[in-house]
Order: sequence, then structure tokens, then C-alpha cells
Amino acid sequence: MGYYDEHVTQTRSKKEKSFGKLIVASVSGGIVGALGVVSMLPVLLDWGFYIDNSQSDEPPASLETTSTIQPEQVDFKQIHTDVTNSVEKVSEAVVGVVNIQEGRGSLFEPRTAQEATEAGTGSGVVYKKENGKAYIVTNAHVIDGASKVEVSLADGSRVEATVVGSDVLTDLAVLTVDGSSVNQIAIFGDSDTITLGEPVIAIGNPLGLEFFGSVTQGIISGKERIIPVDINQDGQPDWEADVIQTDAAINPGNSGGALINLRGEVIGINSMKIAQSRVEGIGFAIPITAVIPIIEDLEQHAEVQRPFMGVSLASLSDVPLEQQRATLKLPEEVKRGIVVTGVEKTSPADKAGLKDYDVIVKLDGQEINNALGLRKFLYNEKQIGDKMKVSFYRNGQLQEAEMTLVKQMF
Repeated sequence: MGYYDEHVTQTRSKKEKSFGKLIVASVSGGIVGALGVVSMLPVLLDWGFYIDNSQSDEPPASLETTSTIQPEQVDFKQIHTDVTNSVEKVSEAVVGVVNIQEGRGSLFEPRTAQEATEAGTGSGVVYKKENGKAYIVTNAHVIDGASKVEVSLADGSRVEATVVGSDVLTDLAVLTVDGSSVNQIAIFGDSDTITLGEPVIAIGNPLGLEFFGSVTQGIISGKERIIPVDINQDGQPDWEADVIQTDAAINPGNSGGALINLRGEVIGINSMKIAQSRVEGIGFAIPITAVIPIIEDLEQHAEVQRPFMGVSLASLSDVPLEQQRATLKLPEEVKRGIVVTGVEKTSPADKAGLKDYDVIVKLDGQEINNALGLRKFLYNEKQIGDKMKVSFYRNGQLQEAEMTLVKQMF
């Protein structure tokens, strides 16, 4: 305490001291049970004394009749928010997915002698009950290499799951379990209508079943993010995932869990995060509008049946402007399109006459701006066996070819 504070304290009247005690009692009574603000008590008292010095000698009339302050008891059971209501609608539909693999064995110990072990744990979302079965969507990488898959339900029980099918490109898989123990299913929303900054909630099992059903909150940080994916781990991207970016905490074990909006609707399936020491709060989920056709295919065919062109592609926006003019010889008015970087022999593109460095600008007359747009058109608008017109530039000249799409073999 400085000289000024000491001098003021020593010269206070008895009434001022009594008033000061009353303030101490009032502040103390107001923070009973709030352990997080106890350390602020000296600061609050200093503020009270400072304000007291600027007031008249008479305390406020309202304080003269107040002998004690009764702390208000808050019934936390009655506290409901958009977040808690949303979580209640979905939480029991988010399950644990356990990847169980057999031991590899050795030269002296056969594989059959090895005990099966849990190779990893992820999350899943129950989205349908039909014919006594409950259907669960999860990530393909969660069940990769599993000899058996088990599902941990909200009540703590475990049931064996059947793998209906999986798709490595979109990192999605469908499982089924006996539906008799499943009491809640999730409702799918519309990920095409999400907005930047919209609050979202991630539900899953970070780091395993020990943290089953963990809830984290964040916002939509980005829409239509394109993330390169190296599926075969050869150092070259094999796919570009179309994802939602969020800063809601997503950790290992959250994969396959639900990203929901404040209406309790699933708008994404949590899939991945950027795991670097200098990066924080960048997680990704597969948009539910992209999930639905994939899981429908997996239910019907145990695989995703996709039409196939047979080309490797790069977005024109990724090509330096100098190369666009010198190598591709594009007219200045062409700003968007897809560059063909490779053509598979005997593929539909090869039979149609497409070549390296052709720049595709339209499919069936619809403008195509980037690789994501091409895939969306190809997979959402076309089917295996369909014919498709391709408009492209070659050596600065606009040309057109027609191809017949075949089933993709990956």
C-alpha cells in the first residue's frame, strides 16, 4: 500500500470504516462458491475503497436496510441453450468404432496363435434403423486393416459390427449393428447452406473410448476447402477432398464423428486435422451432402460406382500465367478451366482423342472452373455408360469431343 492509500485509510471516520466493512461483506457474499474469482478479491476491495472516496459520507439508502446478502442458488439442471439442446438430439447417436486386428505372427509363431488386439479407435454416427439393423457412417481409415470391428454404444455396451462397404477416395465407410440396443439416430442437415462463422459442435471420442462422447464447440472457418490426399502414401496426392474447415477441436479418435449445427443436424463427418506444432484449430469434416450419395452407393453395391474419364488433371489457376500463354497457348479471355496432365491408354478420354495440355472448359455445355467442379459434375450428373461432350482448348483453338463413360477402377 502506497503513502496515499495509507494516509486515506488512517484519516477515515468510523462511519467510513463501517461502510468499508459492509462493502467487504457484500463483495464476499457475492462470490461465495465462485472459486475462479477468489483471487480477484483484493482488486475488487481496492476498487470499492476508491469508489468510496469519491462518494459522500452517507452510504446509499439501499444499503442501510440490508444486513445480509443471500447468495442466489442456481439450478443448473434448468439451464438449456441451443448448444445443449443440439447435443441432446445427437449425442447418443455418436458411437465408438473399434478396429481389431489379428497379430501378424512370426516365423516361429503362426498367425493363428496371435491374439487379436485393438489397433485403433474412432467414432461413428448412427443415421438409420431398418429391418432390425442400425446403420453407421464412419471414416474408411478408422476400419482400415481390421479383421473385426466392434461398436461401443452410448450405454457402454459393445456389439460386433458388419462392414457393409468402404470408399478410400472419400474416406467413408458404412457399418451395421443389431438395432435393438440403439435408441437414437442422427438427422442429416444441409451442408450446402452453411455460412462462415456459423457455430458448430463436434461430437466424438478423442484419444479413444476413455473420452467417449466428448463435445467441442467452434465455428465454420471455411467452406469448400480442397485438401490433397495421398492415399497410397507414395508422396503424390491421389485425390482432393472437398471438406468443411472448422476450429472446433478435432483430435485422433474424433474421426468419423459428427459435426452438427445448432439445430442438432449433422452437417459433416469429422475426418482430419492439420497436426503441426505451429498450427492450431484447423480441422476438417466431409460435407454431409457429399456423404449421402456415397453411403447410398455403399449400401447398395458395397462400393462406390463412379464414371471414369481416364485423365489426370490440374486446375488452370495453379498454372503460372506465363505458361498459360506460352505452353498452353490460351487466349487471354480464358481464365478458368482444367489442364489435362495425363491420359490413360484405352480410357474414354484416350478414345475421344484428348491429349496432354488440353484445357477442358465445359462438360455437356456446362462451364467447369476447377478439378472439384469437374468431379462434382462427373459424379453427380453422369452415370456409367453415359455419353459426355467435352469442350477444350488445344493450341489456342476451341474443340469438342464426345466420350462414353465407364466404371472407375481404383
